[in-house]
Amino acid sequence: MKQQKPTIESTFNSAVSAAHAQAGEGGAPRIAVALSGGLDSSALLHLAHAYAQAHGATLHAFHVHHGMSPNADAWLAHCEQQCAALNVPFAARRVQLQDTKKSGTEAAARKARYAALGSLCAEHNVQLLLTAHHLDDQAETVLLQLLRGSGPAGLSGMDAANTAASLLQNASLIMARPLLQASRKQLESYVAQHSINHIHDESNDDPRYARNALRHTVMPALEQHFPGFQERFARSAHHAQSATRLLTELAEQDLATALDGDQLDISKLRALSQDRAYNLLRHWFATRGYSMPSTAWLAEMLAQLLEAKYDAQLLVTHPDCHVRRYRDRLHLTPKLEDLEGTREDQFDDKPGTDFIWSGEAELAFPAYGGILHFEPAEDGLDSDWLRTQKLVIEFRRGGEKLKLAPNRSTRPVKYHYQALNIPAWERSRLPVVKSAKDLLFAAGIGMDCAHVDSGAGRIRLRWQAV
Repeated sequence: MKQQKPTIESTFNSAVSAAHAQAGEGGAPRIAVALSGGLDSSALLHLAHAYAQAHGATLHAFHVHHGMSPNADAWLAHCEQQCAALNVPFAARRVQLQDTKKSGTEAAARKARYAALGSLCAEHNVQLLLTAHHLDDQAETVLLQLLRGSGPAGLSGMDAANTAASLLQNASLIMARPLLQASRKQLESYVAQHSINHIHDESNDDPRYARNALRHTVMPALEQHFPGFQERFARSAHHAQSATRLLTELAEQDLATALDGDQLDISKLRALSQDRAYNLLRHWFATRGYSMPSTAWLAEMLAQLLEAKYDAQLLVTHPDCHVRRYRDRLHLTPKLEDLEGTREDQFDDKPGTDFIWSGEAELAFPAYGGILHFEPAEDGLDSDWLRTQKLVIEFRRGGEKLKLAPNRSTRPVKYHYQALNIPAWERSRLPVVKSAKDLLFAAGIGMDCAHVDSGAGRIRLRWQAV
């Protein structure tokens, strides 16, 4: 007996049920559809409406108004009317595009759209968001990634369902694509069969956008010479997804071996093959939320890391962070703005900031990037004496010395930082506090013992970077 081919309805229902299970909801699901008003999302709305009625689900429809087209208001009104006819709760969000010069209009619109959808889902307590991506979209995505020279992760295309917390800005939300196995022709047939009204976005005809150029020129040629290529592209994407999962498992094992606290042990990295080291580094960047570095950038960075001497203080700049090496450990550090306290006037003999302590529990020093706390202690500075001192906070100027305890030697502050394994780039943002004659405190190290004793009314200093 010949097996009956799945319908678009049965395929959709199975995909939504699987995504609902992945979302981990109990009872009837709360679902939202991303509704642009176009053919694809209009079909999605009607399929989701039928599913919700059959499964007792709560359905919402969310529309994002970009304001880029003169027809945007009419599209919003159309979506609202379609939802009213189906008795589906509807909500819209107006957005303004940011950084279009840097990332391009397509990328900026995508970022704004998904952030708005994530926000709307959070407001309406929705845990499952459905989008109208279909088989042809998957083929376009794989081809675009191939043209960009992407690796297995990029060639994996779109997942049937996944979390995308950074994109949606909603960590609890599952985004599902239940039409990913349906072709555009199937959706066109479904819309025609059910007489579903939809709008046409004229920007989809603009060949200046990469995806439109593929859709209107390359894809028709592929369909003519390689009928059914979309299914084969999707199969290749599935293979790439499997390879990506294996690479991730290997990277997790290597990272667990090489990680020392928040740093990477260079000797462990050096023991890996080049491809395996690249795989580990890409995974490490991903776990820290940084954008994926290119192969050329990774090759240059790895060469510098492995060839540098043990005591080298290497700095490589990534768009999202600094990559630093200190004592055979690799650090990923955020890019921080310069602090005003580092700007010294060459004609000023006192570049620090003078202040008087009047008994406050803490004093904020934005120019030095933090807060100085004054905490009661059994041993410390005499509070009455401290109130009489003209104090100075500044960054190290070189030559400062500190004695931590009576039975310990006086050592340069630099020596203490080295002994405490504090990297040079952190030292540059750790201030010291002085009286007219003496160094009293060095952030990251502690108090000088010269004025420290036991008794009532004693104060210890503590620095908190903010």
